[in-house]
Amino acid sequence: MKVAVLTSVRNDSVFLDLWLRYYGRLFGPECLYVVLDGFDQPLPDAVPAPNLLRVPFVPAERSVADRRRARLISDIARGLHRLYDVVIALDVDEFLVPDPDHYTDLSALLARTLAERNVSSLSGLGLDVAQHTGEEGPIALDRPILGQRRFAHVSTRYTKPAISFAPVTWGSGFHRVKRRNFHIQPHLYLFHLGMMDHATATARSGDSDRIAGGWTNHLRRRQKAFDIVAGTPPGDFDETTRTARRVQTLLRPPYAWNKPLMPGAPRVVRIPERFHGIV
Repeated sequence: MKVAVLTSVRNDSVFLDLWLRYYGRLFGPECLYVVLDGFDQPLPDAVPAPNLLRVPFVPAERSVADRRRARLISDIARGLHRLYDVVIALDVDEFLVPDPDHYTDLSALLARTLAERNVSSLSGLGLDVAQHTGEEGPIALDRPILGQRRFAHVSTRYTKPAISFAPVTWGSGFHRVKRRNFHIQPHLYLFHLGMMDHATATARSGDSDRIAGGWTNHLRRRQKAFDIVAGTPPGDFDETTRTARRVQTLLRPPYAWNKPLMPGAPRVVRIPERFHGIV
């Protein structure tokens, strides 16, 4: 089984380092493809290095830039599918993690799924990990993130069809596959770590490129994750995620039938110890 993992990055070296370590450990750096958005972006220090594609940075409003990025990544992934059995495309702060009670790692899950394949793409259940500012201190990047961060908001925003078994066209932000249904894989989670540290998230929101691109309100909405995690009693992980997976599979927004919907009050979970240390 040959797996390629693809992302794009601008002004996010902290998450790129985490991304390269996690997916490089699973599939090898030679199977990682990183689009550097702008010739001003520093090359990663990783040794051996991943495959890099440097493209011009073109300033644009957020929604325009997101659509353009999704088209570029879809086109690159389409070519990679000529060489790889599986192509994973996601943001640089997103980490696909299977439940260790069921799979040893992501590679094991993909091997089994590939043998049984009957869909073009798969999603993990979205978990937006945020610092519980009342209980957790600043993040230490020389230690695993999961374990330092023990709470997550169960979020449809991160239930993304990141895994493709055939060429697909992703929509803006990789939140859907155009003209295709989505399928949430049992026992697979997408951990979004963008809000793992309040100070880091605040610094990102002050990035001049993001401000110029109209990201301010978007990032402000994302920072609500801190309030949700701190203000919502956590539910049982297995029961809450099982229910969320079922609800998100059945319910769809009327304007986007190929995206998940989960109405009601926010759901927060405490990340079990079995996940600690994986990322």
